[in-house]
Amino acid sequence: MTAPADRGPVAPAPARPGAVAGAPTKPLAGAPADGSAAVVGRLGAGVWVALAVVYVVWGSTYLAIRIAVETMPSFLSAAARFLTAGLLLAGFVAVRHGRAGFRVDLRQLGSAALVGGLLLTGGNGLVVLGETSVPSGLAALLVAAVPLWMVLLTAAGGDRPKRAELSGVLLGLVGLAVLSAPAIGGDIAPAGVVAIIGGTVTWAFGSFAAKRITMPANVFASSAYQMLAGGLGDLLIGLLRGEQHGLRLGEVSTRSWLALAFLVVFGSLVAFTAYAWLLRAAPLTLVATYAYVNPVVAVLLGWLVLAEPLTGPTLLGGAVVVAGVCLVVSVSRSSARSSSRRSARR
Repeated sequence: MTAPADRGPVAPAPARPGAVAGAPTKPLAGAPADGSAAVVGRLGAGVWVALAVVYVVWGSTYLAIRIAVETMPSFLSAAARFLTAGLLLAGFVAVRHGRAGFRVDLRQLGSAALVGGLLLTGGNGLVVLGETSVPSGLAALLVAAVPLWMVLLTAAGGDRPKRAELSGVLLGLVGLAVLSAPAIGGDIAPAGVVAIIGGTVTWAFGSFAAKRITMPANVFASSAYQMLAGGLGDLLIGLLRGEQHGLRLGEVSTRSWLALAFLVVFGSLVAFTAYAWLLRAAPLTLVATYAYVNPVVAVLLGWLVLAEPLTGPTLLGGAVVVAGVCLVVSVSRSSARSSSRRSARR
């Protein structure tokens, strides 16, 4: 993923520069810590810019991942991406803020490592693995289910979801079943679909955790810690899988190198930092809307660039998943506005 193709660093995360130096590290005024009752209309321009970056850039990362794994091993390519991006971002923090920018306590460091592992090793890593056998557009549609898992996690945390939200979850699950039909029929490797769905669940856990644990105060340092932790996790898994055997850098294609460079610069440094910042500055339900914009971008790019077929199950299942996500987010926004009006009367 770039969410979790890329949709990475909360990514996962992942995250990126829609956040600016000095961006707030706590929710904006009018946005509670859990983001559940924020007034969308009061959010600043920076939030909308960061959202646009996540929408477009993360939508294109599915295509870039698919091209990268044509001649690169999955987890090792993810490790190269996040370790490179993490070191570059750490260099930026060092130049901008010096050693003070990295100042964290053990609890904050552990939190960043946990979120980075969930988002970038479990979430993004599994999506990259899945895309070795699953078309990029289908992968993006499967990842669109992330907000549905968030509803279930929120419910498990004690917040009772509304009936309409549960209906959206059920609708989304039906869409996932339709999307998975080609795998059941043998047209697509079932293991790839399972890996991507597993990645979406792990990504949702990471996003959920990031809203509830103490993270480093500096958003860029936090993103760097997450990327380095996630990259090390990807490296470890890649080595345990034996991906280093048979890897010959001279046989990696130019377009795979270019795709990896795109993922490092735009998918990780730009988009991941934007996503991580949005988790602090905007309601989680608003942040989650990337999940039904990214697939549209990804499906179109996969069709245009890689000639990926637009099959019936892909179009129908994708539409059902997106409808379920839209229902979940619309209900959450309605609840936020109602809560805000009640607070204002008091």
